[in-house]
Amino acid sequence: MQLFLRKRFPILILFFLIILTPIFAEAHVKWFSEITPEKETIENILTPLFMGLALFTAVFLAILTLLLQPIIEKIPFVQKINTYLDQYRISSRYILKYGTAIALIVQALSGTIFAPEFAIGNTGVLMALWASIILLLIPIHYATKAGAIVLLGLFVYQLMESGLFHMLDYGFYLAIIAVLLIGKTKLENWGFPFLYLGTGLSLCWVAAEKWVYPAMSVDIIQRHGVPTFGFAPETFVVLAAFIEFIVGYLLIVGILNRVLAFVLTLIFFSTTLLFGVTEIIGHLMIHFILIIFIIEGVSFYDPPIKIHKSKINQLIFVFLNFLFVLATFLLIYYRFA
Repeated sequence: MQLFLRKRFPILILFFLIILTPIFAEAHVKWFSEITPEKETIENILTPLFMGLALFTAVFLAILTLLLQPIIEKIPFVQKINTYLDQYRISSRYILKYGTAIALIVQALSGTIFAPEFAIGNTGVLMALWASIILLLIPIHYATKAGAIVLLGLFVYQLMESGLFHMLDYGFYLAIIAVLLIGKTKLENWGFPFLYLGTGLSLCWVAAEKWVYPAMSVDIIQRHGVPTFGFAPETFVVLAAFIEFIVGYLLIVGILNRVLAFVLTLIFFSTTLLFGVTEIIGHLMIHFILIIFIIEGVSFYDPPIKIHKSKINQLIFVFLNFLFVLATFLLIYYRFA
C-alpha cells in the first residue's frame, strides 16, 4: 500500500487539483452573484447526499491522518522540499507585513476595503486606510503595531456597517492583525497559529454559505459557465462546499498544510482567468497567506490533533471532531447569517 501511494501520489494531487479547480471561483459568491439571497430550508440542506458526504468525509479524513500523511512525509522528494522551504521561515513575517500593505494598496486604489463588496464610504476611512498602509511600510516594529491598530479600527468600523456574521467571511484579517501586534513580544510564537486558525475558520464559514444559500452559487455556475464535471449544478454546489470546508478544517487541525497551501495557491491563480480584477482584489491577501503557509509548514504549530498520541485516538478525534465542527458551522450560519 505504501509503495502504491508513493508512486501514485503525483496522480492523486493532480486529481485533487482537477476537482478543486472550479471551487474557489465560487469562494465568495456575494462578489459575483446578482440574485437576491434566498435561504434554503433545513430539510433541503440535510439531504441523504449531504449526510452521506459528511460521513464519508469524516472516514476519509481519519484515514488520511492515520495512513497518508506519514507516508507523504517520508517521500524523499517531499523531505527535500521541506528542508529547502524551512530556511525561508525568517521571511514569513516580512511577507505578511508587506503583503498586507500591498493588498491594502490594491484595495484603496479600487475604492474598496477588505473585499470588493465593501466600498469605501467616506474620506475618513480612506485616510485611515492609507495611514495603515504607510505605517506597515515603515521598517520599524512599533510602526507595524500602529498600522495593525489602525487596521483593527477599520475592521471594527466595517463590522459595525456590515454585521458580525457577514464579516466572519474575512476573519483572517483579525488573525493578520494579531500576528502583527504580538510580533517581537513573548507571545510572538502564537502568531502564526492564529493565522492558520483564522484562515481555516473563514474558509469553513464561506463553505457554509453555499449550503444555506445555494441559489447564488448555482447562478454563478450558469452565468459564468463553471464546469461541473457532469454533475447537476445543485449537486456540484454541495460537493464544492464540502471540499472548501475540508480545506478549512485541515488547516485548523494541522494536516498537510504545505500541500494544501500549494494546491490552493494554484487554484486561486487559475480562477483569476475566470473573474479577473475582482478576483485579484478580493483574494490577493489570501495569496500572501498561502505563501506563508507553504514556507512555514506546521513545525511552529502544535496542531490540535497532536493532543492525542496514538494513531487510533487521532483517527477517532478527526472523525468525531469533523462531524461536530461541520454541524456547528452549519447550524450557526443557518440560524444567524
